[in-house]
Amino acid sequence: MLRCWPDKTGCTMAEVEFVEHGHWAEVVLNRPKRRNAIDGPLGEQLAAVIRRADGDDGVQAVLLRGADGAFCSGLDLKAFNAEPPPDWMPRFGGIWRAAHKSVYECRKPIVAALERFAINGGAALALAADLLVVGETAFVQVGEVRQGMAAPYNMAWLRLRHSESVAARLAITGRRFAGAELDAMGVAHEVVADDQVVLAARRLVEELAGFPDGAAVRIKRLLRAYNDEPADAWFDRVTNLASGPRVRPRVVEGG
Repeated sequence: MLRCWPDKTGCTMAEVEFVEHGHWAEVVLNRPKRRNAIDGPLGEQLAAVIRRADGDDGVQAVLLRGADGAFCSGLDLKAFNAEPPPDWMPRFGGIWRAAHKSVYECRKPIVAALERFAINGGAALALAADLLVVGETAFVQVGEVRQGMAAPYNMAWLRLRHSESVAARLAITGRRFAGAELDAMGVAHEVVADDQVVLAARRLVEELAGFPDGAAVRIKRLLRAYNDEPADAWFDRVTNLASGPRVRPRVVEGG
């Protein structure tokens, strides 16, 4: 069932849509006119729907994707540089932490469908997934270094899931890494034709959800036992090291 997001005036278009498909759920970043860019409401809604999927005993796996053929272009630069600032701006650090905590603490396997691009903050969401299905020409860009910024959530997920050498290639160069490169580094679970990404990701989620007696959920619990550090402690370790002068986000070249 499709869920819209209520506000004080009634039910409005969700910035994150939640669709139930029997034993699996689909979470869709839904700001296609802004290339599914991240703002405060998207962060809040993402945390809420991931928590909802995690708390539903009928849901055994989660698909995370972007609307209209793209994953996520990163922070919404127009919103973050607006004058006056949006009312959620002072709370955004906590909002974004809560979104990443919801993914970190999710007991269900999360598959991300990477179409076209996942840039900066969007890359962090793609890298947060347990399994990543990537289009042949789709790319990940951890480009904060090119802006003089740290990339704490990207680094947190890279170091949780991948080797130091893989993290260095993505985060120190700040360049784009497309399907075949992501596959060679072990970042991508599967690389498929660009127009087959969502279909392949859905097949994978359906497969995981169909394993007997919640097997995929139990396997993820066992995997996490090798790193049982609480979410805040894990993210604090990286964000504290990344602290420094504040830099306003700007457009990454080509992004």
